[in-house]
Parts: sequence; C-alpha cells; structure tokens
Amino acid sequence: MATEELLQKALDAIGEPDSPLIKEVFDRLVTADLPDRPMSVQEVADLLDASPHTLRYYERIGLVEVDRDASGYRTYDADAVRRLVFLTRMRLSGMPIRDLQHYVSLVDQGDDTVPERLEMLLEHRDTIRRQIRQLTLSLAATEYKIATYGGQTAP
Repeated sequence: MATEELLQKALDAIGEPDSPLIKEVFDRLVTADLPDRPMSVQEVADLLDASPHTLRYYERIGLVEVDRDASGYRTYDADAVRRLVFLTRMRLSGMPIRDLQHYVSLVDQGDDTVPERLEMLLEHRDTIRRQIRQLTLSLAATEYKIATYGGQTAP
C-alpha cells in the first residue's frame, strides 16, 4: 500500500476513538519506503520533508544518535529514521524542543518511564485537538470572507 493511502487511512481512523487501525497504519507509515541500508542525511531529509540542517541539529542536541561511515558522513539506520519520523511530527504539531528532549531522555531510561511518556503524549494530544478546533474556526472565517468577496469556497 502506498504511503499516501496509508496516510489517508490514518486520517480517516483518527475520528474513531481507540481505533486499532490508527496504530496499525502508523506502524506501517514509519516503516514504509525505508531501504534495507543506511540512509544519508539528504535521503532522510527528503523522506521527512525536513532540512539536513534540522536533522543535524536534532543530532547535536541529543534527540537522535547517528552513525558515521568510514568517510565521516552521517548514516541513518531504520531506528534513527523511525525516531526522526516521530520527532518531526511532534515538532510540526508544536511540541517544544525541551519537551522532546525530556521525552527522548525518558525513552532512553527504559520501560519504567512509559506512564510519564503516556501522560506527556495525552497532554500534547489535547493541545493538538485545541489547535485543530481553532484552525477549523479560522478556516470557516476565511471561507466566509472569500464568499463575501464573490469567490468560490472549498467543498
């Protein structure tokens, strides 16, 4: 299944509370299109629609560990890419870097920190839901103004 189809399934499932499909789809999304070999910084940047600078910054501040090849170039294994998928999604949704650093620190401490990680993610989910409601209202106001000026509103 193509990444776009998986993404659409995930978006469709988000409206269904506790849908097991959400986990399945995102499990597949984070492994989709990953080659069986280490990836370069540019390949990962292209995959995640992020800049190489951002990926190097995440490494520098300890959010992800990256190996180096014999020439000293960064090589990203599947685990690093999966972590970066998560990190880039959380940043896109507005999670502060300091919260990501704390979260990664908890992950590195092991399974005993799962309850605290879960609490962090539940709080962040609430923040995202508030943002979505606010953006929905902003979109409605924009559509209203477009219609007021005689333009076509989106379906």
